[in-house]
Amino acid sequence: MLLIDCPHCGPRAEPEFQYGGEAHIARPGDPSALSDEAWATHLFFRSNSRGLHAERWRHSHGCGRYFNAVRDTVTDRFACTYPTGTPRPDIADKPGETR
Repeated sequence: MLLIDCPHCGPRAEPEFQYGGEAHIARPGDPSALSDEAWATHLFFRSNSRGLHAERWRHSHGCGRYFNAVRDTVTDRFACTYPTGTPRPDIADKPGETR
């Protein structure tokens, strides 16, 4: 079982959390001005990169708050977690992996 370090509550077991998608996705200023194709691209297309990837998580069975995490999609290990609204920490990728 994975341990996820909630920045508000500390380390807890993975079943207490819900995945919330890719982190740092800015919502369009005026969604009604977008074409259907542009809106669909915003909603459904993500980078899905191999290696370190910034994600949103929610501590649903704890504090209930959202936070961001950098997780290695190859090894499924969490490099770090940090509160929403803060920039992604500069974490170097391992050789052979991309961000």
